Amino acid sequence: MADLSKTLYFSVKNEPEIHVKEVLRVVYAAMEEKGYNPVSQIVGYIMSGDPTYITSYKGARSMIMKVERDDLVEELLKEYVRNRSWENEET
Repeated sequence: MADLSKTLYFSVKNEPEIHVKEVLRVVYAAMEEKGYNPVSQIVGYIMSGDPTYITSYKGARSMIMKVERDDLVEELLKEYVRNRSWENEET
């Protein structure tokens, strides 16, 4: 019979932290490799939440689904502002 006077411990390994920039880089590259327009497809996913906008090639779909959509938007906007892209555009 088991000794019930002692506490047993177990640990669960957490998945490594997902960096939004890396997810976007991998997803963008996978979409390009498959011949899709990455910008249109990622926008479609962000707006609708429908993961079928993202290819499953190279695990891109499962990877992007691990990131909150608002975190994707935040990262994209931060990068846009960081590069001050609107100053380089002609209207």
